Amino acid sequence: MNKLQNEGLALLRRFGKAFNRADVEEIFACVNAVFVWIQAAGSEAPHGRIRPGAEELRQAMAGRAGVYRDVRFSETNLHFADNHIIGTFRATGSYVADGRALDVKGVDIYVLRDALIASKDVYWKQIT
Repeated sequence: MNKLQNEGLALLRRFGKAFNRADVEEIFACVNAVFVWIQAAGSEAPHGRIRPGAEELRQAMAGRAGVYRDVRFSETNLHFADNHIIGTFRATGSYVADGRALDVKGVDIYVLRDALIASKDVYWKQIT
């Protein structure tokens, strides 16, 4: 692994831990000022839902608690390509509204700029 990949890996680990704890302030420390989160689900076809900027990120993280419960990530892998990091994962948990199981395989495409995350583009495939 080269220096850029090591730095990207450290950044993604920090971001991932903050994301899993819903620690918005720590997430902000990992992303740049023009960060965009492109979520897998939403009404902005074909993208899902686009969340640009800090306030949108804050709202998205607050909203997750009302949608998903006990989310766990497994089967994670990272792949590096220039200023992109592609992460694959499986997420399990349940939906708050009705208790249905959440089981998805996904891909996150991260773009790095100036040693911070500029975007996170998420794709999901339903397992159950």
